[in-house]
This record gives sequence, C-alpha cells and structure tokens, in this order.
Amino acid sequence: MDTVTAARRAFGAHLAALRKQARLTQPQLAARLCVVSGTATVTRNEISRWERGLRVPDAWLPLLAVVLNAPLEELERAAARARGELDGADERGPDAYVHDAVGWLLAHDNRHGGDRVADAAVQVWEDERRRITGTDKRQLARVAEIGEVAGWLLHDAARFPQARATLAEAHTLARLAGDAPLEWFVLDMIAMVDVHTGRPGEALAITDEVLSGRHVPGRVALMARARQGRSLAQAGDRTRALAALERAAGGLQDSIQRADPAYTWWIDPTEIAGHTGEALLSLGDPRAALPYLQQSAAVSHGGGRRDFGNILAELTALVLLGAWREAEAPLLRLEPILRTVTSSRTRVRLRSTLRAIDRDGPAWLADTAREVAAG
Repeated sequence: MDTVTAARRAFGAHLAALRKQARLTQPQLAARLCVVSGTATVTRNEISRWERGLRVPDAWLPLLAVVLNAPLEELERAAARARGELDGADERGPDAYVHDAVGWLLAHDNRHGGDRVADAAVQVWEDERRRITGTDKRQLARVAEIGEVAGWLLHDAARFPQARATLAEAHTLARLAGDAPLEWFVLDMIAMVDVHTGRPGEALAITDEVLSGRHVPGRVALMARARQGRSLAQAGDRTRALAALERAAGGLQDSIQRADPAYTWWIDPTEIAGHTGEALLSLGDPRAALPYLQQSAAVSHGGGRRDFGNILAELTALVLLGAWREAEAPLLRLEPILRTVTSSRTRVRLRSTLRAIDRDGPAWLADTAREVAAG
C-alpha cells in the first residue's frame, strides 16, 4: 500500500470514529449534512466512500466540523495529510487517540453491548481527567464527553451507581466548559439512569430543568419529554405521561434545525414508540403497550444491543399477557443475538422474563426458553 493510500484510509477511519462518537449512522450523517447545507447531494454511499478513503470531502469539511462537533483545523490537517500534502512527521494531535478510542468503544457497544468495554472506557476517562491542567474549555468539554461515554457504558453494564457518579462529574465539566449541548446530553443520560433504577422524582427534576431552560433546541426538548413521560408513568400518572410522550412524538414531525445537536439524530419514531410502550408497561397496561413495542421490534434487524432490548420488550409484554404462541417468535429471534451481545442491564430483564415463562407458561415454551438461555 502506498503512503497516500494509507493516509486516505487513516483519514476515513478518523472520520468514521468521529461519526460514531456523535452516535450517527452513515445515512443520518448524510441527512444532517443535507439539512445544514441546504442541498440534497450527500448520500450514505458518499459517506461510505469518504470513510473507506476513496475520496476526501474537501468542500464538506466546514460542515462536517459543525455536524460532528469537531475542530475544523483538525479535519483540515487530516485531509491535507490524506492528499499527501503533509508528511508523516505531522502528528494527528493529542486528541486523536481519544477520538479513535471513543469511536471504537461506541461501535463495540452498538454491536455487542457495554459489559466488556466499560472498564476500558473508565480507564480512558480517568486518564484524561487526570490530564486536566486548568480552565481550557476545549479540554474540559472533551473530557466531559469521554465521561458521558463511560457513564453510558457503565449503565449498559448494570453498574448504575458508578454510571450516575461518572455522568454527574461529566455534567460538571460540561458546565464549566460552557458547552450547553453536551450539558443537555449528559443530563439526559442521568435521567435515563434514574428512570432505569426507579427514581422518577430525580428524573423529573432533571427533565424539568432542561425544559425550563432558555434556547433549548426542539429535539433536545423532545428527548427530555420522552424521559419525562417515562418518569411520570413510573409515578403512576398516566394522563401526564402519555401527554408528554405524545408531545415528543409530535416533535419528530418538526423539521430538524441547525441548532439541534448531532446526538439527537438517532431519535426516530421507533425510539419514541419504544418509550411509549415501556411507559405503558410501567403503568401496568401490557395490552396497550404491545403495539408500540412491536413497532420497535419490527425494525430490528442488525442483531446488536438495541435490537436485543427492543425484541425483549416485545417478549416481556406478550409474557405479561399470557400470549404464549405469539411469544415464541420474539423468543427465537433473541437466540442468535444472545451469542454476541453482552449487556448486563438487558440480561437482568431477560432472566426475569424467562423465569416468568418457566413459571407460568406451557411446557413447550418453557423448554424453548431454557434452550435459548443455555445457548
């Protein structure tokens, strides 16, 4: 492989890491670029060519910097290297390792879950936190972002107290950095942990803080309303819970604005349907929850962590309803995913659901459940 080809591939890998760090798929990044540029010329295939090092997106670098929340100077330097204009002596910079590490950790989590990479994320987080030397806002924001990633992975690994403590510290750093979008994101993550651990009062306090803030972008408010709906459902307030989730669903219909942070782009109708279904489960209404959970599970096809959670939620509703015949299909869909996904957070729920099948279900389904668990 010649030097220029290697440099182009290195640039593509760096761009892919930045995209994964922003939690965007290739189609979502293409759509975001189309919105901020006012054109419709960027496609997923073009993003793929950039990330494989087949092309260097020179004209798109300023917009990529905006969408991916990356320093333009860093992207321009990497692009110049990919074009062969800088020699190997020009290093990628002190942030390069962290960008790559975070991108890899998130990619692993999306495919396999957070159990086996949570400790690696914590190691990166603690190392970068020790490097803080003053009030450099860029450094504070970068470390806060690493803390957000570490907090999420700890949450997925069911290490909830450590996850919340990490996210709380990341929130402090984001606030000191003056990075409002990152601050909103970390607050959403803290509310997520609170919802999962059954602390609706604390989650509601956080969502109220976000929704009462000034200049909060539409899709950030949408995320807060989804957490608000889940919290209200846990508190038993059906009317307000469903109203909050309905407002969140309505927010999806609004056009995406430039002010919307990149991390809000993964929220789609499937995600809101899943939240609505989970809220109805919390309210003790699996029959009403089932159509929403089936909507989420129906689009699951990649076999990763998210699919695991969506399919399991559908299975849980069917088990609560005693719909044993219908429960067999999602149960079998889980079997191949369980071979590769390690998410303790989700497996705790799986064990509870399988115990319910073993206790209440017909013998043939209980046998299938045991085989799935053993596999």
